[in-house]
Amino acid sequence: MTAAGSIAAALHASFPRQALAQDGEPIRIGLIVTYSGPYADYGRQMDNGIALWLEQNGGTVAGRPVEIVRRDTAGAAPDLATRFARELVTRDRVSFIIGLDFSPNAMAIAPVLTQARIPCLILNASASDIPARSDYIARISFTVAQVSAPMGTWAGREGIRRVITVVADYSSGVDAENAFRDAFAAEGGEVVSSLRVPMSNPDFSAYVQRIRDEAPEAVFFFFPSGDLPNNFLRTAHERGLPQAGIRLLATGEAMDDSYMQAAGEAGLGLITTHHYSTAHDSDLNRTFIEGYRANHGDYPPNYMAMTAYDGMAVLHAALERTGGETGGEAVIEALRGLRIESPRGPIEIDARTRDIVQTVYVRRTERVDGKLACIEFDSFERVANPHA
Repeated sequence: MTAAGSIAAALHASFPRQALAQDGEPIRIGLIVTYSGPYADYGRQMDNGIALWLEQNGGTVAGRPVEIVRRDTAGAAPDLATRFARELVTRDRVSFIIGLDFSPNAMAIAPVLTQARIPCLILNASASDIPARSDYIARISFTVAQVSAPMGTWAGREGIRRVITVVADYSSGVDAENAFRDAFAAEGGEVVSSLRVPMSNPDFSAYVQRIRDEAPEAVFFFFPSGDLPNNFLRTAHERGLPQAGIRLLATGEAMDDSYMQAAGEAGLGLITTHHYSTAHDSDLNRTFIEGYRANHGDYPPNYMAMTAYDGMAVLHAALERTGGETGGEAVIEALRGLRIESPRGPIEIDARTRDIVQTVYVRRTERVDGKLACIEFDSFERVANPHA
């Protein structure tokens, strides 16, 4: 039997189970994310966000208890993600799959979702074309292009005209490079050089020295959350980019709350664009932050914890629309055009693309109460993925 046939057979066998599920059986949700290796923080943050929403909402989604079935990919591992998705569908019989921190993993499982007709909520993977890979995918996180284009627009409106871009050499890095360049050009700016660096253990010295030698007005950089952004910032300061009058611009991955304090003085003054800051001023964000700190002390939430928190809220709202029906077609239809209030502000799932529409904030890194914080000072409303 083929893989597609196996999935179809398993789904057929699961019909009686789904009927029982309407009587209060737990909703089974498969969570595919990273729990080990250099990016283990991603899974920890998502677990905490999911647990907090359930804690604050009676432990149920649409009146039913929830069972999370976790799978660890230990990073970008498309083959492993595909195997996990098949297991979750055929053996664990989940109703939904969520998570997917790395774009290659999200793209890889798309055929499984389509064959099984299982809805998937993307909680982080940010490559532009992921929702187009399956009619059963909706994204509630962000896209790299969505947060990079506003930086290009903002820089142009600030009167900056010559910029060098530096990005990690993979799909999301290319998305950032293209989105920034196009938006910046529309405001009269020019990207004079585009540098791509390897994902694994890059030595930034040569790249930063080239930037210093070419003397642009600003450098825009993108690296995935983790140690890479801080390594680049420290090298940029050691080689004197700010002292030479070269402004540093980036997306919010450079100031991920899980890693930003390690940037130290090198992080101060950095301008970033992103969809969420723990410093966002709203009652719902204060509820989120206070609840998270009550459970985890000094370990701060980041945008992945916030998105996982939203994931439960979105599932709840979608199932309220379907009257509890968990079938793939009904849930995806309920997700189209869905709007909720999030700790980040208002969000919407685009009815056509099933991708996120949200506010993108312009932030400056400042020191508040002795710690670095991303302080919002400008914004772009209802931003969609420019490459959808």
